Amino acid sequence: MSEPRYAIYALPESGSALDAFGRAVLGIDNVTGEAVPHPEGLTDLAAVTVAPRVYGFHATLKAPMRLAPGRTEAELLAEAQRLAAAHPPVAVGALAVVALGRFIALVPVAPPPALGLLAAECVAALDSLRAPLNEAERAKRRPERLSPRGRALLDRWGYPHVFEEFRFHMTLTDALPDDELEGWRSRLAAAFAGSGAGPLTITSLGLLRQDAGAPFRLLARIPFGDGHG
Repeated sequence: MSEPRYAIYALPESGSALDAFGRAVLGIDNVTGEAVPHPEGLTDLAAVTVAPRVYGFHATLKAPMRLAPGRTEAELLAEAQRLAAAHPPVAVGALAVVALGRFIALVPVAPPPALGLLAAECVAALDSLRAPLNEAERAKRRPERLSPRGRALLDRWGYPHVFEEFRFHMTLTDALPDDELEGWRSRLAAAFAGSGAGPLTITSLGLLRQDAGAPFRLLARIPFGDGHG
């Protein structure tokens, strides 16, 4: 049986318009695991949201990882709680639907420095609990396509898109053919504009678990403190 994987994600507030939009686009609620109807006029989304449906609507702060030998889920939760207790909320601000490479994603219009710092803290503070990448995990990250710096980050931290390579994004689609990118971006941007979603503030860490290739499920929302812990 394969080992579970864990991740730390930034999630929208439960019940918010942004939360409802993301769940509807991906067609799944990663708290209950239940299917969610796609937005009106976007029922064809199921064909282009296969991969993000596994992860749920989120932005990655600490990429999926197996636990190091001898480390436990309870220890990971405790470390994440310690990190969150000492952290103030992060005002991300307005989001926009963009083409990010071959994917469509929501990204901050003007990402604040505090956002990159939060991600860096999550990467570093929780890394002692992470098992080293095995050969299959490393190959999945396509190291041959990375820059020398990207490969160095992958080998040290288990993920190449960290620290100066980090870019906050909430993925909405699979990788798309070039000739379909703008059409999907436009349709999703219109749906987002009509969703009522306001500016994003991150007020907690989401701890998620994946078992044997199943979709990630939320274990805990860990609220931030005031930054003075």
